[in-house]
Amino acid sequence: MIGLMSDPVEQVCGALDALGISYERYTHPAVFTSEEAAEHWAGIVATRVKNLFLRNKKGDRHYLVILEVGKEADLRRLVKVIGDDRLSFGSPQRLMGNLGLTPGSVSPFGLLNDSRNAVTVIIDEDLRGADRLIFHPNINKASLTISVPDFQRFLASRGNVVRWLRI
Repeated sequence: MIGLMSDPVEQVCGALDALGISYERYTHPAVFTSEEAAEHWAGIVATRVKNLFLRNKKGDRHYLVILEVGKEADLRRLVKVIGDDRLSFGSPQRLMGNLGLTPGSVSPFGLLNDSRNAVTVIIDEDLRGADRLIFHPNINKASLTISVPDFQRFLASRGNVVRWLRI
């Protein structure tokens, strides 16, 4: 697991640099909700997203669901879209065990810590039309913007199952 480096921002930036992916980096005070983040994202030209770490009823499948911050995540409907049984939020222990992250820092960059490729990534189809997306780099005291094609390159480098679905 890479995620135990002392600075998660440097870990993520190093991984993106190694892939030749460009990004813009921003620092801000720690934020725990998308509303708090919005205060610090004002003026940043990027589509704001939220990242939900979910598990199925048995706890044997985990999902990272990425959608625009203003979109509602109806878990009952999402179950039908994904094709699994009941979904609920994963515990902080599951989040740490699967993505090496803590609540408030959920990000697709946590896939750097998923050496088993155990987490399926579900991305709302509407995000394909965005120019840039904004994510925390595995800590909630910073944000990175990245183009959608570069984000897709990052995801392809990880080996996790990625599904673009209409949420």
